[in-house]
Amino acid sequence: MEISITRTKTPKQKPKAGEKLPFGHIFTDHMFLMDYNEGRGWHDARVVPFSDITLSPAAMVFHYGQEMFEGLKAYRGKNGEAYLFRPDMNAKRANNSNERLCIPTIPVEDFVQAVKTIVDVDRDWIPSDEGTSLYIRPFIIATDAHLGVHPSSSYIFCIILSPSGAYYESGLQPVGIWVEDEYVRAVRGGIGYAKTGGNYVASLKAQQKAYDSGYSQVLWLDGVERKYIEEVGAMNICFKINGKIVTPAINGSILPGITRDSILRLCRDFGYETEERKISIDELIDAQDNGTLEEVFGTGTAAVVSPVGKLRYKDRVMTIGDGKIGELTQRLYDTLTGIQWGKIDDPYGWRVTV
Repeated sequence: MEISITRTKTPKQKPKAGEKLPFGHIFTDHMFLMDYNEGRGWHDARVVPFSDITLSPAAMVFHYGQEMFEGLKAYRGKNGEAYLFRPDMNAKRANNSNERLCIPTIPVEDFVQAVKTIVDVDRDWIPSDEGTSLYIRPFIIATDAHLGVHPSSSYIFCIILSPSGAYYESGLQPVGIWVEDEYVRAVRGGIGYAKTGGNYVASLKAQQKAYDSGYSQVLWLDGVERKYIEEVGAMNICFKINGKIVTPAINGSILPGITRDSILRLCRDFGYETEERKISIDELIDAQDNGTLEEVFGTGTAAVVSPVGKLRYKDRVMTIGDGKIGELTQRLYDTLTGIQWGKIDDPYGWRVTV
């Protein structure tokens, strides 16, 4: 794929070392764009100065929500290298979302090339402070300028970059999770496994409830029986129960997380038995009561590994591991981030140099 590059003539001031980097607030000098038109396919791949996108008020993305997005990161190595983490997996997951949402797919190699190119152009924006990274947001929006409930015939693929600090301001401190018992996010047969805005707007009402009660995230139950654990709003969820690592199975209503997949591989290599299966909230309560619920942690691109110190379900508040980070959770975080930042060897071939 040929990609033209037009560099900005008015570069922005880059954040200084030690400067606070709130997640998703600061954007780099450039963005990647590529257009799609029915009959022509994807075309005009280009890197251009970061700017607003002009769309018709009738653009279909506004009215029918046909859009997909992804999330991955670039990391600054100890010698200044720029690293990506399993970008091919993001490309494959993007196409899974695209197929569900009737959006044209993008060849995996083209997706990865686009990410590498825009990161290379703005590599000086990759922060070097401990725990920081360059967040990468690829997305596709439907642009047909007329109303009608059917797939668009034109799209824009865009990638923007944002230097970011830790996802949670508290850093690697255990968070409180609100188990939602009123609203549901997704059901099997729906779009729960796709990375699309509709899944996230469906989560806002419960997220607001959780915030108002002092909790960081919402843990969703299944949309049918409302008893089986699914995922947290911004991450997958894992439980260490009686020495085993248990996580909800990928069943069509939760996101197939790339960090989740990586963490399960690490757990197995650490010697832990892993189970991907249904797990009910009642099972969690029983494990808490009999002392076998040892650790709880979330996994996701933004937070990497997020220890959970408290779970609230209805009127029950469960404190996990005395509210402190668990030994396995810490080891997983240190190992995965060590691979991502190039601090330790990568025996899996996950780290990709730009």
